Amino acid sequence: MENLYKPLSGYLMLLLLLAILALGIYGLTAQIFIIPSIALPFFFLFISGFFFINPNGSRVLTIFGKYKGTVKENGFFWANPFYSKKAVSLRARNFESERVKVNDKRGNPILISVITVWRVKDSYKAAFEVDDYTTFVKLQSDAAVRNLAGQYCYDNFDDAQEEITLRSGLQEINHALEHALSERLAIAGIEVMEARIGYLAYAEEIAGAMLKRQQAEAIVAARFKIVEGAVSMVEMALKDLSAKKIIDLDDDRKAQMVSNLMIVLCGDKDISPVINTGSIY
Repeated sequence: MENLYKPLSGYLMLLLLLAILALGIYGLTAQIFIIPSIALPFFFLFISGFFFINPNGSRVLTIFGKYKGTVKENGFFWANPFYSKKAVSLRARNFESERVKVNDKRGNPILISVITVWRVKDSYKAAFEVDDYTTFVKLQSDAAVRNLAGQYCYDNFDDAQEEITLRSGLQEINHALEHALSERLAIAGIEVMEARIGYLAYAEEIAGAMLKRQQAEAIVAARFKIVEGAVSMVEMALKDLSAKKIIDLDDDRKAQMVSNLMIVLCGDKDISPVINTGSIY
């Protein structure tokens, strides 16, 4: 477990070392060689104990393989010169994984990548539980996105379906991805601040076919709306003609009129009308 270590002020120790250095120089000039023989070795030994920490930085202190604590306070400090002082950054970092090809829930090959914002929360775990915590984040992010992509479909092809998909349910997918990454990276003392899908597309071998399918769905949906509107307009026209007694039509002529109106309203191209100047019979 991480524990905070309070080192000595570097400025106070600097003054003390300068005093020791002055004492050693005095011994040399006064030819009292016992003083510099003691003072100067202490000076060069203690000077290696100085270190400084920038904001959002830390130092993990160990001595002969034993963990002594972590310094997170920024400033100029001095600690035992025999301590090993490993720097661990506490800054937030942004990582975007490579685009990997995986199969979605239906088995369709897709390309997907993930963007992860993370930082070190527990310096002890980051330093000692894994070999390299930055590499650990990259590998676990790739593993998490591969696992997540296999649990969901890329998209629904039926509007009646309410299943969450990778394309339509981004908020839920990102939340699930963040939760999965948090569990995977907890062993390394990593806090996941944000995780989201950065890139999502069908693989090249099926992208063309899926594009045609999406275009066909759009055409069918548009046709449905056109037919629905045309039926309403024809119904309204028949009702108005009958209510205003403009013309009486039998069933055969109503069917012919409905057919002509549907052709005009639902056709892809402009209709060339035929004008009849004689009797409609």
